[in-house]
Amino acid sequence: MDTSWLRRHGRPARSARAIALVLTASLAACRPGDKPPASESTTGGDMALAPALAAITADGLMAHTKALSDDSLEGRAPATPGEEKTVAYLQRQFSAMGLKGGMPDGSFVQKATFAGITGKPEASFRLGSRVMPLSFPADYIARTRHEVPVIDVDAEMVFVGYGVDAPEYGWNDYKSVDVKGKVLVMLVNDPAVADPNDSTKLDSMMFKGKAMTYYGRWTYKYEIATAKGAAGALIIHETGPAGYPFDVLSGSAALEQFDIATADGNRGRTTVEGWITQPKAEELLKAVGKDFASLKAAAKRQDFRPVPLGATAKIHISNTTRRVESRNVVATLEGSDAARQNEYVIYSAHWDHLGRDTTINGDQIFNGALDNASGTAQLLEIAKGFSALPIKPTRSIMFVALTAEEKGLIGAKFFAANPPVPLANVLANINMDGFSQWGRTKDVTVIGLGNSTLDDVLADVIRPAGRMVAPDQEPEKGFFYRSDHFEFAKQGVPALYTESGVQFVGKDATYGMKKREEYTSRDYHQPSDEVKPDWDLSGAVEDTQVLLQVGYRVANGSVWPTWKPGTEFKAKRDSVLKAAGK
Repeated sequence: MDTSWLRRHGRPARSARAIALVLTASLAACRPGDKPPASESTTGGDMALAPALAAITADGLMAHTKALSDDSLEGRAPATPGEEKTVAYLQRQFSAMGLKGGMPDGSFVQKATFAGITGKPEASFRLGSRVMPLSFPADYIARTRHEVPVIDVDAEMVFVGYGVDAPEYGWNDYKSVDVKGKVLVMLVNDPAVADPNDSTKLDSMMFKGKAMTYYGRWTYKYEIATAKGAAGALIIHETGPAGYPFDVLSGSAALEQFDIATADGNRGRTTVEGWITQPKAEELLKAVGKDFASLKAAAKRQDFRPVPLGATAKIHISNTTRRVESRNVVATLEGSDAARQNEYVIYSAHWDHLGRDTTINGDQIFNGALDNASGTAQLLEIAKGFSALPIKPTRSIMFVALTAEEKGLIGAKFFAANPPVPLANVLANINMDGFSQWGRTKDVTVIGLGNSTLDDVLADVIRPAGRMVAPDQEPEKGFFYRSDHFEFAKQGVPALYTESGVQFVGKDATYGMKKREEYTSRDYHQPSDEVKPDWDLSGAVEDTQVLLQVGYRVANGSVWPTWKPGTEFKAKRDSVLKAAGK
C-alpha cells in the first residue's frame, strides 16, 4: 500500500515496545485526575494490551476498506459473485491470523437460507371515478415478502396516525376499529407528544420524548399491520423523522430484497409493505378533502381514531422469486482460561451492501465504503489485535461478519436465532457500522446511551485519555434499531454500538454534525459511498483501539455486563440467564 497517504493523514504505526514506553512515560507523568497528553490519547489503558493496540493501524483499516469496497466486489450484495469474493476474503484474513472457525463443525461459515424477491410494482389511488397515477420509484415504493409470482391488492385506505398500539403508554391508534383487509396509511416515527409544560419540547414520559422507540421504526409498522390483518401498510416519508431522504429508499427499490425463508413463503406477513412521499400523500389527502397537517396534529393525541380516506389503493406487483443461501462468517479466538473458554464476547459488523443496479446510468455499483466496509475493517483489525496478544483473554472472543444487514438485519436475526454457542454464555456484543473518516474526536457517541453497563466500561476506557462518552446527537432517527446489535439485544445480550464522536479535535463545534449531514445527504446508500482522498483515519484508529479495550476488559472481568433497570431488553436477559441456571 502507498504509505504517502498515511504520512499525510495518519500517524505511522508504532511497535508494541514503543507503545509500552509511551504508556509508561505518559501515565507516570500524570497525577490523579490529570489526563495523558492528547497526542498519546489512543494508548491509555492496560500495558498488557500494547501488542494488540500496535496491531491496529490506519494502513490496515484503509487496506481492508479499499479491498472490500473495490468495484470487483460489485457492492457486496448477498447471493451474488460479490458475496463469494467477500466471504473468501474474510476467511483468508481470519485464517491468516491463526483464528479458528467459529461454527460447531470448525468452519468459518454459517449458511442462512433466504427468500430472494425482485418485484416490479404498479400502483394507483382511486377516488370514486378519478384515478391518481403513481410513479415508481419517484412517488412510492411497494414490496411484498410473499414468495409468489404476482400479488394484487385493491383495498380501502385508512389513515391510522402513527400506527402504534403501545399499552404501556396508554396509546392505541386503532381503538376498536377493524382494519382487517385495509391498506393502512401511517406516519413515520413515534407519536410526537408535546410536553404539557413546554410545548417546544416532546414529553419525555411518552415514547422517550425526542428519542425514537421501536414503535417508530418501519419494521414495527409493518409488523403491527400484519398483526391487525391489514392488506398492506404505506408509510408517509418525511426526511426529518425518517432520518434520511426518500432517495435512500427509492435508490435501491428495484433491487432484489431478502427475508428469512419460512415454510409458508412468508404468507403470514401483510401483503404490501411500502412508502409514499410526503408530497404525494398531501396530494391524496387534499383530493379526498383532508389536510395533512391537520391529520398529523390529530395523530399526536391519545384520543386519535382511524380516519377512512374514501379512496382505494390498487397495487400490482410482479415478482421474480428464488431461494438463496448467504453466509455469516464466524471466527473465534479461544480464551486462555479452560474454565471460561465457553464464555464469549462477540464483535460484529455487517459485510454486505446494496450490490449493483444495472438500470442506473453511470456508476451502478453501491460500493458501501463507509457502510460497512469500514466497520468490517475494524472487525478485522480488532481480530488482528487480539491475535497479537502473547497472553489471550481468559474468555473467548468471537468475530462475526454478518450478511444481509441492508435487507433488514436478517443475517444478524438468523445468527441470533441459530447461535453457534448458547447466548446465555455470551457476555456482550460490540457492533461496528462505520468508522470516523474525518479525524480524531474528543468524544465517542454511544447509540442508546444508558441502556447497559457496557457504557460504563467504555467511559472507564477513554477517561484516561481525556475523552468522554456522548449520547446520540440524533436520537429521533432511531439508530439503535437500525444495526445488527439490535438482534442481539432482542435476545437479551447486552450490546454496545458506538459511532464516531462529533467534537473533532482542532475543528469548530459544528464541524462534526455538518460532516454527518453531508454524508447522509450525499453518500448514504448511494454509489458515491466510496473511499475519499481526504479521509483521515487517525480517529478511526483510536476508536478501534478503544473497542478492543472494552472487549478485553469484559472478557477478563469478574462482573458480567447487564442491561440497566427499565431497559426493554432486561427481562429477556434475566429469563435467558435464569433458564441457564446463571
